[in-house]
Amino acid sequence: MNILKTLAIGIAALGLSAPAAMADWQPRKPIDFVIMAGPGGGADQIARFIQSVVEKKDMTSRPLIPNNKGGGSGAESLIWLNDANDANHTLLVTLNSFFATPIRQPELGIDIQTFTPVAMMGVDPFALWVHKDSGIETFEQWVETVKAADGEYVVGGTGTGQEDSIVFAYLSKAYDLKLKYIPFDGGGAVAAALAGQQIMATVNNPAEARGFYQSGDVRPLLVFSDERMESYPDAPTLKEQGHDFSYYNQRAIVGAPGMSDEAATYYQDLFAEVYNSEEWQGYMEKESLSPLWMDADEQRGYWKIQVDNHNDLLTGMK
Repeated sequence: MNILKTLAIGIAALGLSAPAAMADWQPRKPIDFVIMAGPGGGADQIARFIQSVVEKKDMTSRPLIPNNKGGGSGAESLIWLNDANDANHTLLVTLNSFFATPIRQPELGIDIQTFTPVAMMGVDPFALWVHKDSGIETFEQWVETVKAADGEYVVGGTGTGQEDSIVFAYLSKAYDLKLKYIPFDGGGAVAAALAGQQIMATVNNPAEARGFYQSGDVRPLLVFSDERMESYPDAPTLKEQGHDFSYYNQRAIVGAPGMSDEAATYYQDLFAEVYNSEEWQGYMEKESLSPLWMDADEQRGYWKIQVDNHNDLLTGMK
């Protein structure tokens, strides 16, 4: 299954209208910049980088205030956004638990289509990582090692139903593997646990593993993108192994239900400025994000596609 192929990657630079700072509506107080994950993971890194760009370029009249709420596989942040006291001053930095968590936890009563599309900032591929001292240098060796462990091979992730667990579940089913899955609080903690050899393998985004990769502590065996990644040219795709599967984490900004049209336009213009900035374009290249910009209508269409795809993937995990 190809999560991304229904939409094109590599969107040309946007033509912007007036800068956000010139919009008629202006925020009157600090903006609650909610992060759908714990500290140190990809979403947290991206949120804080965006905050730094906005602050550096003086793009807003009020600051973005990062606010980590990753509990319950992102349920905490979804509830916070859904029940926001001030819809015009509440934004959410999302990942794919934006789609998966409402499916897995229907009792939350969350309908993501009631939220306000603001900006799709790009999509983040995943890689399968092992420690340098594992003795494993290829994906084929990894599969053999996991099978030989007979259920005692320990992997880490951010929780059942989260992005990495979906990928591990697909691998388990495709290759008849038995994995022991341990949850951690955020992708940064997962990457650190592998570097410290508390676990044997992870599925992490490039940004989460970058420091440990640069230090030589971990190595990628496989990538879950449509094509090989420039950062890891020797790591094959799962598609090269004969499985039509790729998986990307959305990096998007979403507004609360009931946000006014004027506020939505302000934030859409603001994050279009961020997206087109030299800093963000450089960040995407450095961190191996794939560019993918969408307007509000395109985002709603993307949400529907992703909910359908995650319904299928989560059903396959049962």
